[in-house]
Amino acid sequence: MAMSIGQSYTASTSFDHPLQNQFSSSKPYLSPFFSKQIALRKCDKINLLSRKPLYISAVSNFGYIDESKETSKPRESLVQCNAYEARRSQPIPISIEFDEEAQQAAAQKLKIGIYFATWWSLNVIFNIYNKKVLNAFPFPWLTSTLSLAAGSLLMLVSWATRIAEAPKTDFEFWKTLFPVAVAHTIGHVAATVSMSKVAVSFTHIIKSGEPAFSVLVSRFLLGEAFPLPVYLSLLPIIGGCALSAATELNFNMTGFMGAMVSNLAFVFRNIFSKKGMNGKSVGGMNYYACLSMLSLLILTPFAIAVEGPQVWAIGWQKAVSQIGPNFIWWVVAQSVFYYLYNQVSYMSLNEISPLTFSIGNTMKRISVIVSSIIIFHTPVQPVNALGAAIAILGTFLYSQAKQ
Repeated sequence: MAMSIGQSYTASTSFDHPLQNQFSSSKPYLSPFFSKQIALRKCDKINLLSRKPLYISAVSNFGYIDESKETSKPRESLVQCNAYEARRSQPIPISIEFDEEAQQAAAQKLKIGIYFATWWSLNVIFNIYNKKVLNAFPFPWLTSTLSLAAGSLLMLVSWATRIAEAPKTDFEFWKTLFPVAVAHTIGHVAATVSMSKVAVSFTHIIKSGEPAFSVLVSRFLLGEAFPLPVYLSLLPIIGGCALSAATELNFNMTGFMGAMVSNLAFVFRNIFSKKGMNGKSVGGMNYYACLSMLSLLILTPFAIAVEGPQVWAIGWQKAVSQIGPNFIWWVVAQSVFYYLYNQVSYMSLNEISPLTFSIGNTMKRISVIVSSIIIFHTPVQPVNALGAAIAILGTFLYSQAKQ
């Protein structure tokens, strides 16, 4: 019985131990190796079945030294094998290499996220200081002029100190930029006039209706057709703005019309910019700098004619006497932050698609509306808030339908 057991295990293996031939057939030899295997099979059968089997892919001189050869290899180099799981045909990787394209995509997303966060933060800060200045110094034409002047001065200093490379422009460039600057000037002044008469939140709720103006102008003046979802997205935009305007506690017609004119002007600014600046080498930061300088030249004589230095001087003395030196800081802050948030928005437009920019602009308005309501304690009725939410939702649906 012992002989049959030994023979069965000997026959079942793919190799025989060389010392087995030294014993006679009358006394079968069971090596410690096989005795151990028999014990394991009897005692640990269930445990072995619960594990994933491993296959030995290569074996060389398994476990003994060939004395017939003159030289022998060290024991640690005799056995060379690779272990594989039963369901795998390749070795399990022990190192992970990150794909270079994935790293670049992650870096680009991080860059865009930083642009958006900076853009929204600067815009919120500008609107807060702008409203503070207009409450104490209700002269929107001069306030708008100072905003453009601050940006122009900052860029001239940057070009003079070589912080930024000055653009190479010609007469044709400024000729093409002129209608863009006219529309930009009108939109900027109209928005500032609106904020001087109504709450910041109300101005931005009305300005969220800009996509409706864009579609209507493009359809009836330019003959451009849009898919049906685009037209349907205008319904919540128009309905939400109308509901918000009808329920505004401090409604003012001048403030409402200022926001509406600003929407229309910025639509034409975008149209002129798209048509005239295609193929131009100036873009991003320098493009907005040139736009600010030309707008400043256009706005300054009109600001003097509408309000005038004498009125400004009286209003300035009154504001300083009431607010103190902090009023000067408010004026500087609103002027600088206006330029900075617009500059970052133009820089981000170079990195993202127009659709992503439109969505970011929608989210920017939400942050401005919420922050201004909190800071200035603006009373808001539930119906008014519902109208704002519907208008902003419509703007988001419009951006999705346009893609």
